[in-house]
Amino acid sequence: MAQIEEKQSNDGGKVRAKKASTKVDMTPLADLGFLLITFFMFTTTFSKPNVMGLNMPPKNIEKNKPPEVKNENTLTLILGKDDKVYWHQLDKTLLTLDKISETNYSREGLREIIKTAKSNAPDKELFTIIIKPTDDATYENVVNTLDEMEITESTKYGIVDIPTWELDLYEQKSGTSSSNP
Repeated sequence: MAQIEEKQSNDGGKVRAKKASTKVDMTPLADLGFLLITFFMFTTTFSKPNVMGLNMPPKNIEKNKPPEVKNENTLTLILGKDDKVYWHQLDKTLLTLDKISETNYSREGLREIIKTAKSNAPDKELFTIIIKPTDDATYENVVNTLDEMEITESTKYGIVDIPTWELDLYEQKSGTSSSNP
C-alpha cells in the first residue's frame, strides 16, 4: 500500500526542498504479475489426451440371420497361467481332454498355429478366432494375444467368457483349480 507522507513543519521559516521517498510501492507490480500469469495460462496449449480408437462392427448387419460358422473356420484360444495358451477347433460335443493342444507366445508357437488354422480354413473370409482368458491369465497375456491378431492380420476375433465345461477341461489339462463358480 502507498505510504502517507506527513509534512514536517519548520520553525525557522525556511522552506526546504521535500525529500523523495526511497521506498517503492509494490502493489501495481503484484497486479501486473497476476495479469501476466493469467495471460500465459489462457494462451498456453495444454497436452491433448491420447485416445485409442475402437472399431465397432457396422450397424447394418442382419439381426435375424447370424452367419453360420463351422468349427473348421474357428480357432478357440484359452489363455492360461505361466504364459501358456491352450487351443482347439472343436465344439462341446467333440472336445475331450486329449484334443486340447498347448503352446506359448513364441514366434513358433501361437503365431504359427493361427497361420496354419487360417490357411486350412475352408472359408478364409469367415475365419474367426475366439479368445477365452481364464482367471489365471494376466493382462499381458491378453495384450500379447491381441498383438498376434494384428501380426497375423486376423480381423475377425472376439474375447468371450470361458464356459464352465471348457473351464473344467482347462483345469484338468493345466493341473490347476480356478476360483470360478
